[in-house]
Amino acid sequence: MFSARKHFGDGHNTMATCALSSDAEDEINDPGAAPYGNFINYYTFNPPENRLSLIPATLLQDLGFSDGHDGATLVLDVGCNSGELSVALYEHLVQEPERRKVRLLGFDLDETLIQRAQQSNPLRDSITFIPLDITKDSSQLQDYLHQHSCPHFHLCLCLAVTMWVHLNHGDSGLLQLLSRLASVSQHLLLEAQPWKCYRSAARRLRKLGRSDFDHFKTLKIRGDMADHAREHLETRCGMELIQSFGSTAWDRKLLLFRRR
Repeated sequence: MFSARKHFGDGHNTMATCALSSDAEDEINDPGAAPYGNFINYYTFNPPENRLSLIPATLLQDLGFSDGHDGATLVLDVGCNSGELSVALYEHLVQEPERRKVRLLGFDLDETLIQRAQQSNPLRDSITFIPLDITKDSSQLQDYLHQHSCPHFHLCLCLAVTMWVHLNHGDSGLLQLLSRLASVSQHLLLEAQPWKCYRSAARRLRKLGRSDFDHFKTLKIRGDMADHAREHLETRCGMELIQSFGSTAWDRKLLLFRRR
């Protein structure tokens, strides 16, 4: 199955050499500023394939969730935007015969994006989208788990979300997010934006003449954000890093954690 942490930090060298500079990221289709990461056309400049090319299609089976698994397999997509990645990931991971047993719940704080996700959802029997701000309330997640008689999500995806919570809610908000996700997840696939992305996000706001993020200048958690997240998850949340799937074209590590 997965080798433990020996792959942490290796990345895919060919991908790393193509990593975009923060200035180049700013220029991709001029995405503008979205203070909570709720870009209207996010998947036009970061298409699902950027992540799916790194995630094995056999991931659920590798984790022990297949036809022999009792009950439904539950997947959570945190900050799902307009749902394109949620749908593409589901189709990537779940073969047709298994779709009756795998359920994906996607949520985002932007209700307009969730409406788009709901309207364009081609797999309504298997995928559900709801509006939710997890920094304020997670009771809907518990309700969903209760409906499926399961204590946790078997796989939780938190892709390019941590920075936005960090910038808007400070160090404590970031750590609370990680702790909350760990508490409802058996496995957590995490993509934490590197520090250069923080600077890019702040620069985009300033370009539009808007005030800076409230917490940007006072954050004490800085530097290697993936390693900060790993340390918190392992020392405070009872999780362990079991695999790195390398880095995306934007030089962001995809790290898989498991509840001990």
